[in-house]
Amino acid sequence: MYWQKRFDRENPDQKIEEEMLKIREKHTNYGCLRITKELRNRGFHVNKKKVQRLIRKLGIEVQSFTRKSRRYRSYRGKIGTIAKNRIHQRFYTSIYHQKITTDTTELKYFEPDKSGTIRE
Repeated sequence: MYWQKRFDRENPDQKIEEEMLKIREKHTNYGCLRITKELRNRGFHVNKKKVQRLIRKLGIEVQSFTRKSRRYRSYRGKIGTIAKNRIHQRFYTSIYHQKITTDTTELKYFEPDKSGTIRE
């Protein structure tokens, strides 16, 4: 019947499984994607999902994987020229218009051209 497994049939993935075990012996930290790439380099036409199923079946999952624990920082150092800090947070003065400050922010805006598409 279609719902029963046929044990008399030989395993069609036997060669792939043997090659995967050889790869695992040589490279213990290779995961699914690296094993897939290595199998393709060795001449097997396999998919990532099939390799993932076979890894689960053979029980050769990678145990020593750790994630990066650093936070994202977009700071790239000092860019451009920075003006001298002459006020030093002393904004109060008794004379009008003695200290005038401003903030310059560069904003990129887009304008529609004749056809109506928005470009830089």
